[in-house]
Amino acid sequence: MTPIFTFEGIYTPVVTPFTDDHCVNWDALADVIDNLIDKGVHGLISGGSTGENYAQSVEERLEIARFTRERSKGRLPMIVGTGAMMTPDSIALATGARDMGADAILLATPPYSVPTERENALNALAIDKAANLPVMLYNYPGRMGVHMGEEFLDRVGRSRNICAIKESSGDINRVHLLARDYPHIQMSCGMDDQALEFFAWGARSWVCGGSNFLPEEHVALYQACAVEGNFDKGRRIMSAMMPLMRVLEQGGKFIQCIKHGVTLNGIGTGPMRPPLKGLNKDDKRALEQVIRVLKRTIADIQAEG
Repeated sequence: MTPIFTFEGIYTPVVTPFTDDHCVNWDALADVIDNLIDKGVHGLISGGSTGENYAQSVEERLEIARFTRERSKGRLPMIVGTGAMMTPDSIALATGARDMGADAILLATPPYSVPTERENALNALAIDKAANLPVMLYNYPGRMGVHMGEEFLDRVGRSRNICAIKESSGDINRVHLLARDYPHIQMSCGMDDQALEFFAWGARSWVCGGSNFLPEEHVALYQACAVEGNFDKGRRIMSAMMPLMRVLEQGGKFIQCIKHGVTLNGIGTGPMRPPLKGLNKDDKRALEQVIRVLKRTIADIQAEG
C-alpha cells in the first residue's frame, strides 16, 4: 500500500519561547521557525513535548500551531502534536489540525492511564477519524507506560492514514520488528543515540529536538546516511554527536538544554514553564563546550567531502 504522505528528512519539534512571565514570545517563535527553514530542516512539529505541550491548554496549543502554520507559509510540511491525557482533548487538537490545513498529526499513547492494546488502538483510531490526515504514531513507553505493540499496530494499520511511527522506546529490537514486519509503516527515528541504526534499517526521517539549535549538523547525518548511503561518513558524524546526546539526556534536562542551545544562536527562548527550571552555570558551560567541539568536528568532516 502506497502511503498517502512520505516523511523524509529532519523534522524539528519546535520549542516554545516564553517571556519572563511565561507568556508565548511570538516574535522569538517566528525567529525560531524562520531559522529552521533557512537552515534546511525538512519539516516542523508544533505541540510536541519539546514545545512544552504538557504545560499548555488545548487552546494555547492550537494558537501556537496556527501561528506556526501561518509563519511557515507552506514552505515546509507541518505536523501537529495531538498527545493528551484525555481523548476529547486529543480529538480537539486533531480537528484543529485538520481545520488549519496541517499536513499530518503526531499521535501518542495517552500518558498515565496505561491502556490495553485494544483501548489504545481504539483511542488512536478515534483521533485519526477526527483529523483524517496522515498520521505519525509516537511510541514512547518510557513516558506513556505502554508500548504500541503488535496488536495495536495490527489494529490501527487498517487505516490508510497511518503512515509512520516515531519510535522512541530505545529498544533496538523494536527497530528490527518494525523494519521486518511493518514495512508499510514508515519508521522514523525518535531515539537520538540510535539514529545511525535507524537509517541503516531503512528509516527516512528523524524527529530530533537537537535540530532546534543544530539543524545543519542533524541534516548532515541524514544526508550522509539516508541520501548518500555513506555510512562511513555517517559513523564519523554520529560519533561527533554522541557527547551532545549524553548531555541532552542526563538528569532530565532535555528541554532546558534545547532552549539554551537556541539562545546561543541568538534567539532568546526565555524560561521553561513550571515545574521546570533553567540550567545552572555548570550545565550551561558543559553544553556550550560540547556544542563547540561538535560543530568544529562535523564542519571538518563535511569539508573533507
